[in-house]
Amino acid sequence: MSELIGRWRTAARGAGATGDDQTLTRAGEELLARWREPHRHYHTPRHLAAVLDVVDGYATWAERPDLVRLAAWCHDAVYDPRAVGDANERDSATLADALLTRTGVPAAAVAEVRRLVLATAGHAVTADDRDAALLCDADLTILAAPGQTYDAYAAAIRREYAHVPEPDFRAGRARVLESLLALPALFRLPPLAAAGEAPARANLARELAALRRLG
Repeated sequence: MSELIGRWRTAARGAGATGDDQTLTRAGEELLARWREPHRHYHTPRHLAAVLDVVDGYATWAERPDLVRLAAWCHDAVYDPRAVGDANERDSATLADALLTRTGVPAAAVAEVRRLVLATAGHAVTADDRDAALLCDADLTILAAPGQTYDAYAAAIRREYAHVPEPDFRAGRARVLESLLALPALFRLPPLAAAGEAPARANLARELAALRRLG
């Protein structure tokens, strides 16, 4: 976890944070505590690290990669499976605003991180919005994983929604999968699209077909 905190501090400094190291560390630890909440099974520090790794790997495609990194840290900081609609994204954006302001990140950068976090609600961004495209592509990379890894992800999502009866979960999950498949493209940046679009759509279609058979 100390390695993640180091990555957080570096991104915050890159975004212009003026707070001292102790202030930055406390903010990073507050975020990590949220990512480690016991009800999370997929939206954990492992997911955070995976998103950050993709952002780092394709940082040259971004206009402000450190802002994308901060948005990655904040995008699922509030995660309540019982929330309705885009409440989690809106609450995560509000948290990002307060936390980044506290660390001395300039107001314009804070506003941009907030915008990026909100973009993850529907992942409906365009390729020319390169920072939002990179964040959303990184967030969805799991969809293009090998079948066994994808199935483990889907099972972890089911555990996060353990409070939902099976028929209701199947119907809700099917709607999510259908909305993703309806996107013109799951990945916007060319290298991620080339590698990920076909396997991601295959995984989504396979899970959706299984849900329909059970439903």
